Parts: sequence; C-alpha cells; structure tokens
Amino acid sequence: MRGAEAPPGSAPAHPSLGKLFVGFLSVAAVGFGGVMPWLRRMLVERRSWLTAEEFNDLLALCQFLPGSNVVNLAVAVGARFGGLRGAIAATTGMLAVPVAVAMAAAAAYARWGGIETVRGALTGIGAAAAGLVIAMAVKMAAPLLRKRPVQAVPFILAAFVAVGLLRWPLEWVVLALCPLSVVVHWRWRA
Repeated sequence: MRGAEAPPGSAPAHPSLGKLFVGFLSVAAVGFGGVMPWLRRMLVERRSWLTAEEFNDLLALCQFLPGSNVVNLAVAVGARFGGLRGAIAATTGMLAVPVAVAMAAAAAYARWGGIETVRGALTGIGAAAAGLVIAMAVKMAAPLLRKRPVQAVPFILAAFVAVGLLRWPLEWVVLALCPLSVVVHWRWRA
C-alpha cells in the first residue's frame, strides 16, 4: 500500500494506541527469523513514526539494555508516543504472535511429542538451528578477521574454548573478555 507511505524527510506521525498495537503485531506476524529489518521498514519507511536517525539512536540504546532488542524497541517507541499505555500496546503487539505460536507448539509437543517421527523432526530442527548459529558466528567473525586478525583471533578462540569446551558460564566469559578486548584494542591503537 504505497499510498500510506510518508514522503521522505516529513515529520514523524504520532500513532494512536491501536495503531501502535497493529503496527507491531503486523511486524511480528511476518518477521519469523528476525524482525529488525521489518521493524525498521515499518517505523521509518512505511509509517514515518521515526526518522532514520531516531531509529538508529533508539536501536543503539535498546541494544545496550538487557533483553530482546525488538521488545526493548517496542517499549521505547510505544512509550514515546503513548507513555505507559503506548509501551504496553506496542509490546503486546510485538509479543502476541510469537507467544501464540510458542504456546501452540508446546501444546502440540505435549500431545504428540512422544511419537518417534515427531522426535526425529525435532532433532532435525535442532540440527538446523545449530547450523544457523554456526553460520551467524562465521558471518560475524569474517569482518573482524579481515580487519584485525591479530586482535580478533585470540578473543574468538578464548570465547570458544571457555564457553564451548570448558562450559564456563557465558556471563563470566563476557565480563572477563569485554574489558580485556577494549584494553587490547586501545593499546594496539596507541
């Protein structure tokens, strides 16, 4: 529906609570496997609720906060336009479809999870998910290895060994490696 798009550079619109709910619900309904690109398109390009700069600033804040980036973004955008009620409307819209799908899947598993075919399908899904995680790790590591191989390799290996092989808690590994990587990067640049 191209007619609903706002012209580039126009002032952001102020959505109602219902529009916040429906907007975030529509993104959650189509964004399986990652909704961030769909969310940006809806907020910036389609509905002009945020400018590109505002979206980037809010996303940076939401990535810093604990929890899911898209849920944090729903809270922030909803609160901006509707206070607490807006945050609730946007977050409810963002979570309604995933929660319904997860509950339906859990109910189906409770009913049919003991069937060998279902267990086999879930094993295949688990393997595919592991493959996706590995592929994402490779994609994330590639630019680091191209730009700063000497700095990146020790930290990639340390994280892999600590979490993957030694089974140390991820939180402790991140808390140890993050400041150390900042110091190494700072020293390398000096």
